[in-house]
Amino acid sequence: MGIELAPLHVPLERRLQTMGAIYHFFFVFLMPVLPILLFLWLALRGYFIMILAYMGWMWWDSDSPRRGAYASRFLRNLRIHRWLCDFFPLKFHANAPLPNDKNYLIGLHPHGIICVSVYNFFGNGSGTMDLFPNINFHICTLVSQFYFPLRREWALLHGMIEASKDSLRYTLGGSSKGQAAVIVVGGAEEALDAHPGKYVLTLKPRKGFIRMALETGAHLVPCFGFGENNLYVQAANGQGTLLRRIQTWFKKVAGFSPPLFYGRGIFNYNFGLLPFRHELHTVLGAPIPVEKTESPTNEQVDALHALYIQKLTELFEEHKTKFGVDEDNHLIIH
Repeated sequence: MGIELAPLHVPLERRLQTMGAIYHFFFVFLMPVLPILLFLWLALRGYFIMILAYMGWMWWDSDSPRRGAYASRFLRNLRIHRWLCDFFPLKFHANAPLPNDKNYLIGLHPHGIICVSVYNFFGNGSGTMDLFPNINFHICTLVSQFYFPLRREWALLHGMIEASKDSLRYTLGGSSKGQAAVIVVGGAEEALDAHPGKYVLTLKPRKGFIRMALETGAHLVPCFGFGENNLYVQAANGQGTLLRRIQTWFKKVAGFSPPLFYGRGIFNYNFGLLPFRHELHTVLGAPIPVEKTESPTNEQVDALHALYIQKLTELFEEHKTKFGVDEDNHLIIH
């Protein structure tokens, strides 16, 4: 059937790395569903007090995704994060320091299928938090991600917050410094353009994060994940195809895109939901200074947006040949 099976005798180190990948992708693909099944089972068994107790907790804790979460340094330093990063491996490179007397809005590109590069800021597997020990990293995600029981606590304990105006204003606009919010700018639409060897970004219409940087005075930091689009193989869905129109319509209705893709499995190398083992390099650019402007004009937003695209393009061009991108391969920005 064309399936390339993994050998029986694999070094323990590689087994542990695969375990790290399974752990994280369990929370991506299965954890949203399993708690719902658990609560249905509890209801059928008559354990309504447990269900009501958790619902009461969710109500009492409902503001946490908009109030900076409650990240645990202990959990973010667990070895399981190191195993995940070693699986690819995923490596982090910083072009400049991030002084802890400022706040930062980090734009991460590209989205890829599920944006594995964001794990640089989720845990300390690639050493990001050792490199910036006085910076509190928060990953911005969809509000709907905090609707799933138990998974929401797992996300909050790793510093994930809502990608909403209120959340970003609280995290970046307050008196507390040394805060960094990481937002995957291209979002669900960009995931549909995640094909190996191509670098297509959805960025031109995305100006909300620019306006938020101006309103809060957070410095903008471009960040690029080389190799991100090589982790999965996605069905051909070029602009204008029937599949792409269906995916775009679904995204408008549901808020996320349903890319059709495959990677590798646990016991085989060429079919499954795990990503392929492909070296990843995430490069953090130098901060772009931003002066706080309570009511920025459209002209100010456009000017800063153009500067951000320029700095991101320069970052890509400076580092691409170091990380396996051909010299004649350039960013395509929609």
